[in-house]
Amino acid sequence: MEMKIKGGYVGRILEVDLSTEMIKERVVREDFAVKYVGGRGWGARMLYDLLSDKIRTLDRFRFMDVALSPENVLIIATGPLTGLYFPAAGKTSLVSISPATGIYADSNFGGMFGVELKQAGYDAIVIRGAARSLKYIYINDGVVEIRDASAYAGRGCVETERGIKEEIGDESVRVMCIGPAGENLVRFACVTTEWGRNAGRTGMGAVMGAKRLKAIAVQGSQDIPVHDLDALIEVSNRGYEYLRRHFLFDLWQRQGLMSVVDYINTMGVLPTYNYRHGVFERADDINGEIMERRYKIGDSACFACSMCCGNICLVKEGKYAGTVVEGPEYETACMFGPNLGVDDFSCIIRANYLCDDLGIDTITAGNLIGALMEAYEEGIVRKEDLGFELHWGDCDRILELLEKIARREGVGDVLAEGAHGVIQKWDEMRRLISHVKFLEQTGYDAHVSLCMALAYATCDIGAHHNRAWPIAKELEVGADWGIEEKVRLVIYHQTVRPLFDMLGVCRLPWIELGMDERLYAEAYTAATGVETSIEELLERSKMVYNLTRSISVLLGVRRRDDYPPERVFEEPLRGGPHDGAKLDRRTYEEALSLYYELRGWDEDGIPKEETLMQCGLEDVAAAIKELRMRERERGQQD
Repeated sequence: MEMKIKGGYVGRILEVDLSTEMIKERVVREDFAVKYVGGRGWGARMLYDLLSDKIRTLDRFRFMDVALSPENVLIIATGPLTGLYFPAAGKTSLVSISPATGIYADSNFGGMFGVELKQAGYDAIVIRGAARSLKYIYINDGVVEIRDASAYAGRGCVETERGIKEEIGDESVRVMCIGPAGENLVRFACVTTEWGRNAGRTGMGAVMGAKRLKAIAVQGSQDIPVHDLDALIEVSNRGYEYLRRHFLFDLWQRQGLMSVVDYINTMGVLPTYNYRHGVFERADDINGEIMERRYKIGDSACFACSMCCGNICLVKEGKYAGTVVEGPEYETACMFGPNLGVDDFSCIIRANYLCDDLGIDTITAGNLIGALMEAYEEGIVRKEDLGFELHWGDCDRILELLEKIARREGVGDVLAEGAHGVIQKWDEMRRLISHVKFLEQTGYDAHVSLCMALAYATCDIGAHHNRAWPIAKELEVGADWGIEEKVRLVIYHQTVRPLFDMLGVCRLPWIELGMDERLYAEAYTAATGVETSIEELLERSKMVYNLTRSISVLLGVRRRDDYPPERVFEEPLRGGPHDGAKLDRRTYEEALSLYYELRGWDEDGIPKEETLMQCGLEDVAAAIKELRMRERERGQQD
């Protein structure tokens, strides 16, 4: 067979078994590389292959605990464009079964780690088993060691990264690590790299903690192969030039994602007081302008990204003086600001710093603390349960709760279990926690957006906007759209946005500044030598979505799980342009059924056999067929 791949990939996967300390590598099969593209695509397929027996026999609630056992695997995968000269080509995906949701999960971070990994000779790492004591993995140009990490036990991510670099004796080493939250198996612990870039969602830090893996350090000096360098430079230059000329480019360099605060508040969908209000009356105190004028001291950017949307912020006075952080970004500012009734930007910066250092997902933390505040307000939880009073806007208590979560102290031990654990402790909080499949909702209210409600509900990892962010288009121009147009918009977003995670690039140049998606296909062809089109790449992305859905279906996900938080149907939104609005349940049911039909899934949200066969997932189709037979047999017995 003539080799088609001539670049983009380095062609090797590193496998580390921490239980046996066995280290090996394998060559990437060409058909696998092309079919699943890279990043989350590779990760999803390898996850299914490695865990298919358990995925086919265990339900998601049992898998929440299996996820924190040596039996789970963690896959770290770059994409074919990671590390190349192309806008924002610095993304790395982490894939596993989530200890927070018990279903398929992935998360990603930008920066330089994935670039360095490819320069060290690997496209991906597969980690199995669990070490007997705390370890870190050191990769240096293809030489791999498992090293003692006991000196870093209990240390925060900032100190851990600094310490490992000092131990190795090279400041250029790239480190991904966990903080105390990961070591203590907080189910929404994140993985941090480069001081404050996080694979924040779905509990990847807890998976590392369960494996007693404190960190991975990598350095490399090898060139990443490129098939046609001149063609890659030409297509990339077109992308950079387009971004530079965009009228919002300057704003993005100055404020980054913090510019979204004013936009979402004006649209009336800014989560405020635990998703009850859509407008925060003091948003001017925590927006991008305040950040830029009073706190920002520098910029930061991921690899090869001219948008440079990272902000270095410093608190210069007051009780949090001296706190410096890369951030906050919109989600963190939203979840620790309006959602908790906080109008002190220095408090948000401090919360951001603590989450980065302790290794906690800011979105889940802000979501759960907001639900706890409402529960305290309603008398569901009392001072005796918490050990203190808890009121909206109380910065000191918020910061104290973050420490308690990371250390699993007091009520922090309950919150550390995530939405599922909190509901098990206080069932009356079920209606107060905005989540889908036990992944807590992000920073866009869905009371008035059918598109956003459907996007959250059908996202393959839970209530996250990373798969689809259709709310802006719907509210700006889609008021008179029919249901089918809205459903198709959600599916399109869920196809193109995950493709960026497969390619190893950031989605912001496309979603925020409208860079032509055809450039990504041109860059893929130039890098790899594999002729393709954006249409063909999107078909591969659809295939991966069918795969991840099938994994979760085999673990028990059905139509009953594909709903937005109940409060968007039952409790009218308060304040702002949408005061009194709520989502119509019958309209949502119609949209969900149409979504399934257009996806090629049945009325219970299970991918049809012909759908899986058509996209080349024959073994997955067989597993789904077997599942249906078992369910029919159980039904006959009942």
